[in-house]
This record gives sequence, C-alpha cells and structure tokens, in this order.
Amino acid sequence: MCFYTIGYRAFASLSVQETPLEDVNGMVKNSHLLETKSRIDSGDAKIGIIGLGYVGLPLAVAFCEKYVVFGYDSDEDKCKMLTKGKSYIDDIPDSSIKNLIGKRLKVISRESKLKECDAVIICVPTPLDVRGIPDLSYIAHSADIIRRVAGKGMLVVLESTSYPGTTEEYLGHAIKGVGLVPGVDVALAFSPERVDPGNKKFGIKNTPKVVGGVNEESTELAASLYGSIVEAGVVKVRDCKTAEATKIVENIFRGVNIALINELALIFEKMGIDTWEVVRAASTKPFAFMPHYPGPGVGGHCIPLDPLYLSYKAKQYGIVPRFIELSREVNEFMKNHTINLVMAAMDEAGMEPLDATVAVMGIAYKKNISDTRESPAAEIIEELSKRVGKVLVHDPLAKNIHTHRGDFKTSTMKTIMGDADCLVFVADHDEYIVQFPGAFKGSKAKVVIDTRNMFDAEILRRMGIKYRCIGK
Repeated sequence: MCFYTIGYRAFASLSVQETPLEDVNGMVKNSHLLETKSRIDSGDAKIGIIGLGYVGLPLAVAFCEKYVVFGYDSDEDKCKMLTKGKSYIDDIPDSSIKNLIGKRLKVISRESKLKECDAVIICVPTPLDVRGIPDLSYIAHSADIIRRVAGKGMLVVLESTSYPGTTEEYLGHAIKGVGLVPGVDVALAFSPERVDPGNKKFGIKNTPKVVGGVNEESTELAASLYGSIVEAGVVKVRDCKTAEATKIVENIFRGVNIALINELALIFEKMGIDTWEVVRAASTKPFAFMPHYPGPGVGGHCIPLDPLYLSYKAKQYGIVPRFIELSREVNEFMKNHTINLVMAAMDEAGMEPLDATVAVMGIAYKKNISDTRESPAAEIIEELSKRVGKVLVHDPLAKNIHTHRGDFKTSTMKTIMGDADCLVFVADHDEYIVQFPGAFKGSKAKVVIDTRNMFDAEILRRMGIKYRCIGK
C-alpha cells in the first residue's frame, strides 16, 4: 500500500490554481475559428456527429433544431433504420426522425462528407476489454477519421467518457499529424455526455454542459456551440483534462455510494434491520445526506465501466485506487448475493433447484427502459442457468438479453405465470408495480426475490409466497 500513501501525499502537495465554474466572457481571436464562431452564432454551421448511439442520436436531434447535422455511424443497420425514419433509442420517437431525416438530419455513409462540417462531435463507445482494461479502439478509429477530414477552422469535440488526457493524446495527436495546430488551426475540446436514458425530467436542453478545451479559444468556441441549444447553460473549465475528470468523478461518486449502501444492506440483513426504512429515515435530514439504494448490481455504460478508466490511469501514476476498485467488487458481489437469496428461499420452500423453473423479471439495467447494456440480469441469468432446471426471462420493454450462456428472449407474461416456480425481480419497471402483487394470485410461483423493494412482504407472505428482498 506504499504507493497509495506516497501517491496521495504527492498529489496533495501540488499547488492547483482554482478554476471558476461560472460562465465568463471570452473571445475567439483566430481568424479561421472566428469564421466558424460566426456561422455557429448565425445558425449556418454544419455539425457532424460520429457515433449515433445512446449519446450521439439524441445530441443530433437536439442540434437539428438550429443546424444541419451530418450523422456518421459504422453500424449499417442503424443508418438504414434512420433513413427509413425509424428510431432505435427509447427517448427518441420515430416521429422526430421522420421530421428531420433528409432535411436537418443527414445520415452519411462516407466520412469525407464530414469535411464540410464546421464542428465534429465524437460520441463513440468506450468499453473495457476482456481483461478489464480500457478499450479505446473506437476513439482511435475516430481520431483516424479526424486526421482525414480536419481543416482549418474546424471545432472537434470528444464526448466519449475516458481517462483524463485522452482528448489530447488521441485527437490532438491526429490533428498534429496532418500539420495543423490544436487550438490554433483546429479548436479541440472535451465535453462529457450527461445522457440519462429514460429520464423524463432532465435531457440535453435542461442539463448544464461542461466544456474544457486545449486553450481558451477552443473552450469558447465549444461553449458557443453547446450554448446555442443548452438552455441550462455551459460550465467552462480550465482544460480538457478537467472536463474529462469531471465526468469520471460523477460516475465514481455514484458507484462508491451505491457500493456503500449495498454493503450496509448485507450487514443490516443479518441484523434484521430494514435498509430501505433506514434510508428513508436518514433522507429526512435536510443537509449532508443524499439517498442511495441497494440493488442487484449496477448496469448501463457509465457506472460499471467508467471508474475503471481512472483506475487504469491512476496506476500509471503509482497510485492504487482502493475506493474505486473496492466499490466495484461490492457492486459485483450483489449479483452473487441475489443468487444466494434465490437458493435460500427455494430451499426454505422445499424446492429442488434442478426441477424448478426460475423467471428473471426485468432484464433492462434500470426501470422503464429497454437498454440491457451491462445489466446485472445477464450474470444472474448465467449463474441461474447452471443451478436450476430452466430459466425464463421477461421484460415489458426489452426483447432479449445476451449472456455468455447464449441469448435469452423474453417470454410472455402468460408463460411466466404458468411455468415459473420462482420470480426474481431485477428491474423495477412501473408495469410490474402496477400488475403485482395482484398477479401473484394467478401465478404458479411460490418464491419471489425482490431486489428493488417493490412489494409488501406481508401481503406476499399471507399469500403463501416465500419472499426475500435485498436489504431486509
């Protein structure tokens, strides 16, 4: 642990100039960049977006309100759907695509069309490889595209989450590789995405946008672009690294706090204390407390993956990020804990696991969306398929989920009610809360595992159902 102590002492001794977060007046002085700013301000700019996924497509639609947008994606199926006026993102209805496609929104298959753009924004995945190491191949490919299309006056922004230094390391290098100077010939910045799938309250327009460039002019130009569509305002920070670190901190904060409450849930279960009631009571404190809740593990692209980007980079600086890695271990263990609850409840009910059918209810990574990326349901399904006779899955929104044991397609509710001996609720979709516990009356199931505190234990027990809930 020596590196950890020395690393943090060294870090604490650095003198860091405080960067104000409030918006400040700036000025773009370079003639090429000034022309770009003029087109942005007038609404005549053309915006290119590389990557039309959960981040890129909503951003493209938002920019279409003011600009012509060129959307580029290597996934031909996505491009074909968009050209037909079809959306593959829950938060973007087909009607939005139909109204924009071919007009304000132009889906392009040739990257050379990006040369016409005043700004190019990169929204590509940043996964982990099989070893848990950051896979920056998508950013590297995007950097190659920038190398081929960049020209004087262009603004290049990376939104994909990565460790601090990525923007300059990949995109800055690509720009320099064609004889252009980042911040002088080409404005370069990082602006972390803050897309929350399924969130009806906060979207691109009413969520503040953080922007940091390689220099003041880059920051100002990026702020002008985002400020034209983000009503909540733009927060300008010192540089790209600061903006990159901001996104990492947001996700680590969530991951660490979820891990804390998950660990407390494990303790309180043994002590006979209701964790959910404890959190509700603690939440009445009007200061210095923010509620987080236990569950079967974390999912989505951000919380399970992004903290490991900083962990990877921190080790290169001789720092062992114990909080980050421990929180991941705790959150990962909750999947195993869910399995343990299933097996204990089935044993209590006198069931033979290999003769039982277990249904995993809710395969999306969170409520009321169809997104199954990094869903804890995948590993729960995999492990159950090794231990019980048959595994079924159901979700009112998601159609299937990929696991290392193969793809599992959702069954109908009728099939679930008629065949499943045990129901394991992983995602707390509103539809489940409305349907149950009334639907249990017509169900074969005698065991219910509740990972989200969806149901009243006493009601289910009076129905003769063996009920277990995480944190109770």
